[in-house]
Amino acid sequence: MTQHPNTHHVVGGGEATRRNGPAFSEGGTMTEVTREEFGLVPERCPVEKWTLSSAVVRVEIISLGCIITAIKAPDHHGQYADIVLGFDDLESYLTNPRYFGAVVGRVANRIARGRFVIGGQQYQLAVNNGPNALHGGIRGFSKALWTGESVENGVRFSYYSPDGEEGYPGNLRTTVTYTLSKNTLSVHYRAQTDQTTPVNLTNHSYFNLGGQGKPDIYDHEVTIPAQAYLPVDDTMIPTGEVRSVENTPFDLRAPVVIGPRLKDIAGPGFDHNFCLWERGRPPQEQLCARVVHPLSGRVLEVSTTQPGVQFYTSNFLDGSLRGKGGASYPKHSAFCLETQNWPDAVNQAHFPPVLLKPEDDYSHTTRFTFTVI
Repeated sequence: MTQHPNTHHVVGGGEATRRNGPAFSEGGTMTEVTREEFGLVPERCPVEKWTLSSAVVRVEIISLGCIITAIKAPDHHGQYADIVLGFDDLESYLTNPRYFGAVVGRVANRIARGRFVIGGQQYQLAVNNGPNALHGGIRGFSKALWTGESVENGVRFSYYSPDGEEGYPGNLRTTVTYTLSKNTLSVHYRAQTDQTTPVNLTNHSYFNLGGQGKPDIYDHEVTIPAQAYLPVDDTMIPTGEVRSVENTPFDLRAPVVIGPRLKDIAGPGFDHNFCLWERGRPPQEQLCARVVHPLSGRVLEVSTTQPGVQFYTSNFLDGSLRGKGGASYPKHSAFCLETQNWPDAVNQAHFPPVLLKPEDDYSHTTRFTFTVI
């Protein structure tokens, strides 16, 4: 692998492995981790790009927003493609209106009217998605510059969010750790607070298993083994009902081709929480989604300890954003599997708890495993 002149080898697994052999060779269990400068933010602070390379998969992540900028995985002929949407330059990521690849927080997804109450005190957040708050605010975690450090087979990013940032109470210390082992990318989220505050972190990568820049995901097959989902109102806030998927277009317990199923969904497409477990059940890591692209043979399996997964079919992309290599990203050109707590949980007491207390530790893991058929 040719090394960038400003690249630092942080963790090595011996000789760097060139991935031009058969896909998913078991040879070489170590991951090579390198670091280089990606650019400078307006404050002249450097943004780092970390690259995790196994014998199977290559993942690129920048310290701005912990953004996954590339995932390169083979098809059934051993040909590699970048399967996540994004940009070539830092300037585009500084705005990143669709949160490509970013960690979003303090609270991912929507909070109704941007309001919640803790201990009798009402808090008001920025309203940035119709009448609601979305993905942490105007400058949420996706716009923050995180501090990276090497760990075995990966990188750990840290961020300190002061009391009152974006309207949230409490000083929050957060880490997001990415590790790559063979064909599995693991993301571990941790947070501690000194004052009770809502916390709900996720990664907002947009996938197209045919390769970023492909026009749609209609030929992808999705399976989500959830028994229930959350209906939403016309502003995309859950109504409070936990509805069985039985006899609905949201029944994805057996493989479903996305294109035909989208025609059965009222509205522009999927943008709904699928319920993996409910309040009172201890979190256990479980498979929450499997997506197959028959043409390339690529398969993505996602497991998580989170109580929900938001399945989103990029309904609000419109082709106006120019991505990597000048690619256009139209509606339905990607899908997201945002593992997280249920939307608006801070205002709906029967949803899984979203409040982090000073004596508690927020700790969740999501894994993305890439294979071929």
